[in-house]
Amino acid sequence: MDSITQLHRTTPEKLTENILDGVRAQINELKKDFQPKEPDEFLTRKATSELLKISLVCLHDWCNKGILKPYKVGNRTYFLRNEIIKTVLESNLRKDI
Repeated sequence: MDSITQLHRTTPEKLTENILDGVRAQINELKKDFQPKEPDEFLTRKATSELLKISLVCLHDWCNKGILKPYKVGNRTYFLRNEIIKTVLESNLRKDI
């Protein structure tokens, strides 16, 4: 059975405004949960070591151990910022680091 709602003492403009207010409120709630993702940023070896506050030797060691994943382009090495942050945040859960 369909529900029927009758409106008394309201104007079309007031009804439109009430509907728009409800839609705006729902959109604002959705915005809280769905923030746009930041684009991936590639960092050099130096920038990565500075971000992590470690030496280049330590960074090389972490790459050899598989802790960080390097991306090579020619003779240049880069790291993805979001992967670095993810690794740091998950490091407390892993026992091999």
